[in-house]
Amino acid sequence: MMKMKMKKFIAPVLSLTLLMPGIAGAAPAPQTPMTMMKASVNTPAADLRANLDHLLSEHFALAVTAMAKAYDGAKDADAAYKALDQNALDMQPAIASLYGDAGAKEFERIFRAHNKYTDDLVKATKMGNQAGIKQAQANINGFVDEFSTFLSTATEGKLPKAAAKQALQVHEDLVQKVFDEYVAGDYSDAYKAYREGFKEMFDVSKALSTAITTQMPEKFNNTKADTKAADLRSALNHLASEHFALSALQMQEEYDGRTAASNALVTSEAGNTADFKAAIASIYGNDGANAFEKIWVTNHVNAQSDYVKAVKNNDATARAAVQKRIDGFTTEFASFLDSATAGNLPKAAAQQALTTHEDQVQKVLDQYAAGNYDASYTTNREGFKVMFGVGQALGNAIVTQFNDKFQEPAAPTTPAPAPDMTTVWMQVNSKMLKINDKTTNMDTTPVLWKNTTYIPLRFLSEGIGATVKWDKKAQQVTVMAGNDTLEFWVNNNVMEVNGVKKNVGSTVFVNKDGRTQVPLRFIAELLNWDVKWAQKDGSITLTKSM
Repeated sequence: MMKMKMKKFIAPVLSLTLLMPGIAGAAPAPQTPMTMMKASVNTPAADLRANLDHLLSEHFALAVTAMAKAYDGAKDADAAYKALDQNALDMQPAIASLYGDAGAKEFERIFRAHNKYTDDLVKATKMGNQAGIKQAQANINGFVDEFSTFLSTATEGKLPKAAAKQALQVHEDLVQKVFDEYVAGDYSDAYKAYREGFKEMFDVSKALSTAITTQMPEKFNNTKADTKAADLRSALNHLASEHFALSALQMQEEYDGRTAASNALVTSEAGNTADFKAAIASIYGNDGANAFEKIWVTNHVNAQSDYVKAVKNNDATARAAVQKRIDGFTTEFASFLDSATAGNLPKAAAQQALTTHEDQVQKVLDQYAAGNYDASYTTNREGFKVMFGVGQALGNAIVTQFNDKFQEPAAPTTPAPAPDMTTVWMQVNSKMLKINDKTTNMDTTPVLWKNTTYIPLRFLSEGIGATVKWDKKAQQVTVMAGNDTLEFWVNNNVMEVNGVKKNVGSTVFVNKDGRTQVPLRFIAELLNWDVKWAQKDGSITLTKSM
């Protein structure tokens, strides 16, 4: 019956908009079947990206977990930190294979130290030690600068320092945001930020793997890390691993009776499910997505809570009943995947992977409940890693099924030279910043004040590759953009451009977030940016040929 139903789901399959942005509406593949290379998720470059997906996203998940556990004085706090530290050590072989033992040692020195800085921040926060907090934050800022230099140097500039620094700063800001909201008891916002920060690590892995494969094409058989197939594999890695991380943490919180935190995690799991459902809909239509949701939630996500209750109550009968439901889920969902992928992910292989996943989720809680925290985190890490095998297997099945949709366009033999256009988008009272196709979060917002639109100078400047320096004593901001040097003074409407004074027209000021705000139109036109202002939604679009 499932197989017959699934045949109906495959008809509207080719919107592909969420997992595979840019594929929908693409021109038909060129009719050169003898020379067209088959699209694949299993290339050396895609493998590199997937490995970075795994290690970097696990770093984020373990970092925020270790900080929360340490702040709470939880019994598993030491085990959580040890798992975080081991994650850093596990990155070394990959670094050594690319940049030698010396590069790996330097990586270890920088990266492991920054784990300690976040631990120092937690301890200082818990003690109310303001000096300690400032020192820890200064150390973290130092890490951002030092590690971005390391990445830029190691990749021979293929990952520019400014881009690396921006990505690292976003990462650290989101870690800080999760921790701050957690300390404040706002678990809902904490785990919203958790999901943002977790997702951002996959952007980092794409940028880094692309830089490395561009730097060393022969080492990766001239394959690329940013193909449509690699994007699909990474998207599935993200959804599957986030599901595991949230589930394991939620079950611990529920077991410990931390209802508010548990409920916030349940909400985050629902968000992950919604994203999964949307992804399924983009491939197999709404009917397929609805079937997925029913199977996924009823005897999988919902069964987790019942399993926690059975373990907590030491109720063997209830536990057996839950496990029977979960066994039914693995069978039903494996059939779904087999039918949906037209047999490219066989039921037996899918069921084996799903059973392994369920066993590991349960084992993490069982060991946690027994107080065997080191073992619980070891299992947690094993279970997290398995999800990247799921991403690979399902991605391979989909790419095999719809291979023509994942073909890369042939490189033009005589590319027409054209200027690179940079687009920057902001919105009044919004922290979102878009630079071309890259979206980040600022820690402040543009504002409309006295009929003048002001924007945060540092985020615009660093986003376009300029360097910003702040002289606290002189209350002076210096921006170095190409061959130009711009100097602003707080509470002053006069600035200097390459030593020549100019009237800004409005006063430069520092907002409540400690960020220097400058008049939008003046700074943009001074740097020859085209400015468009949408009064309806307060959006600001800046464009320039670079």
